[in-house]
Amino acid sequence: MVGLNRPEKRNAFNDELILGIEKVFENLPPSIRCVVIYGIGDHFSAGLDLSELKERNAVQGIHHSRMWHRALDKVQFGTAPVIAVLHGAVVGGGLELAAACHIRVSEPSTFYALPEGQRGIFVGGGASVRLPKLIGVARMTDMMLTGRVYKAEEGERIGLAQYLVESGKGLTKGKELAQKIAKNAEMTNYALMHVLPRIADASQTEGLMLESLMAAIAQSSPEAKQRLNDFLEGRAKKVGQ
Repeated sequence: MVGLNRPEKRNAFNDELILGIEKVFENLPPSIRCVVIYGIGDHFSAGLDLSELKERNAVQGIHHSRMWHRALDKVQFGTAPVIAVLHGAVVGGGLELAAACHIRVSEPSTFYALPEGQRGIFVGGGASVRLPKLIGVARMTDMMLTGRVYKAEEGERIGLAQYLVESGKGLTKGKELAQKIAKNAEMTNYALMHVLPRIADASQTEGLMLESLMAAIAQSSPEAKQRLNDFLEGRAKKVGQ
């Protein structure tokens, strides 16, 4: 469990918080098989703490954006799948963090926005790469051009979250999913975190080759062979049970 703990600032990000996230995810113990990240207080995260926004020239701005990219890559391409439990504001940088996670569970209080477009700036924490893969370029463009805010139910419908649960049930659902994910074969989880995104970015020819290579590697592992034997010999649950 990883908690964003700046509730007095609606868990808005300063450099210390984003670097703290990077440190946590680059130092996960090998025994951790799945992570749940959530916001302490009434919100997941209201994004960048604008009160700490510094005057930067273009080069400094690039370095600051790349710091965010580096930190959130540690979330997406780390050693364990990450579940984001969302409530309240999931705005700007908060949405960028949520998009870097592998599964998102939302509560009814959740709302999503990218206010950068209304503030004369542009996203810098990876939203322009990750969000179009979740909701499409047109919807992200609309959010930034018009300041559109998506509520929880509509956000789940368009792909900002995979699960929508009752108020106060987000962490329970997140933990339940984490327990399932932690029981998966290690190679399967690795493939879904590290290989599937690259297949999606590749051409069809390259993607199909990557798929073949990953399928061959995964099915040759001792754990996969044992799981297949368990299924064939009736020791594993069938789909839907």
